[in-house]
Amino acid sequence: MNQAEHAPRVVFAHGKESGPWGSKIRHLAAIAEAAGCAVDSPDYSAMMDPLERLRHLETLAPAGTPLLLVGSSMGGYVSAMACAALRPAALLLMAPALYLEGYPGEPRDCPADTVVVHGWHDDIVPLSASLDFARARSAALHIVDDGHRLADSLDLIGALFQRQLERALGHR
Repeated sequence: MNQAEHAPRVVFAHGKESGPWGSKIRHLAAIAEAAGCAVDSPDYSAMMDPLERLRHLETLAPAGTPLLLVGSSMGGYVSAMACAALRPAALLLMAPALYLEGYPGEPRDCPADTVVVHGWHDDIVPLSASLDFARARSAALHIVDDGHRLADSLDLIGALFQRQLERALGHR
């Protein structure tokens, strides 16, 4: 294992119509960097197929001790599906595009420290997807008064992520 694999690392996966450094990722990346984590946010914007994005992330094979995966919308699908291959210590999903047509499969080997945030007013991904995912894993689920972009929930998401980072870094 090389030095980079020993460093704590957070890998972000952006949504279908956003980019690698959108507002949520910038906000959370600042928290991760302040905690001493390396931060990666691959650019998937040229890939519209969620399975292509998943294969790309698995090919990148990011490593860290601990490794945390964070995904929003389509990126939430990618992050959740990558757990079987990448074995992260923690997973944060924001309005994950799970169980939708064109997004096949059931996420496997998600870590015990899995947190999901979803908006009551999401008009893109049904709340029922996050309910089903979280229920099957006894994952922490936070339902907020917000829409798909979760733009009004950045402070809460940041606080949840900060606590998740503290738990992960405390178990190194």
